[in-house]
Amino acid sequence: MGYETLTLTREESYAVITLNRPPANAINEQLMRELDAALTALEKDAAVRSVIITGSGDRIFCGGADLGSAFSGGGVEEFVRYGTGVLRRIERFPKPVIAAVNGHATGGGCEIAMACHFRILKETARIGQTESNLGIIPGYGGTQRLPRLIGRTKALEYLILGTQIPAPEALQLGLVNKLSKEGETLNDAKALAGQIGKRAPIATRLILQAVDEGLNTDIDHGLDAEVRAFVETLKTEDAAEGIQAFFQKRPAQFKGK
Repeated sequence: MGYETLTLTREESYAVITLNRPPANAINEQLMRELDAALTALEKDAAVRSVIITGSGDRIFCGGADLGSAFSGGGVEEFVRYGTGVLRRIERFPKPVIAAVNGHATGGGCEIAMACHFRILKETARIGQTESNLGIIPGYGGTQRLPRLIGRTKALEYLILGTQIPAPEALQLGLVNKLSKEGETLNDAKALAGQIGKRAPIATRLILQAVDEGLNTDIDHGLDAEVRAFVETLKTEDAAEGIQAFFQKRPAQFKGK
């Protein structure tokens, strides 16, 4: 499939999706539909063990919704609900998704980043839910994910004041995993993807599944989900290989079986 609002490349054990609507890589319906289509292609590709999402250029990862078109017309609710579903799909994707936030991520850009499993942020960039500065609120999960990631108190402060959070503060809050130097964000994300590529894919998928399920239920149901996932991993060839490699004191070679 050809894409007009993003590019999709495959490298080694991972794929890179680059949002490509300069200058701000702003979100419109076409971008969300193409992002959904790219995820479909990558989910079926056994050679891809993780996905990186980044933005074109070096100043803005994603500046949020294209205000000139996204909220015009009569299909606003449908547009928002569809986009919410795509971001939830990222959050529940069976392969780790890494946000290489190579520039400012505001509004919907912050929401895309928060839906990813890992976030690597350029050390001079800012991230935040800035919608309240326009008299609106986040529509792609910002009011739900930000409190879950950093806690209710600070999340309410940032949401209501529309704060752009500096990179060092984002790291301190646990909103991002790592800060990168100028020009190194994507390389750092690729290095992480390389590490993930050496891990057992089934175990990785079930960790993602168990964590997502557990965070959305009580601890007893979460523990039950973990036990089911544990038993499933124990039946895999990768588990046999991992245990054998441990006793033989060699690196395990996981095949995703």
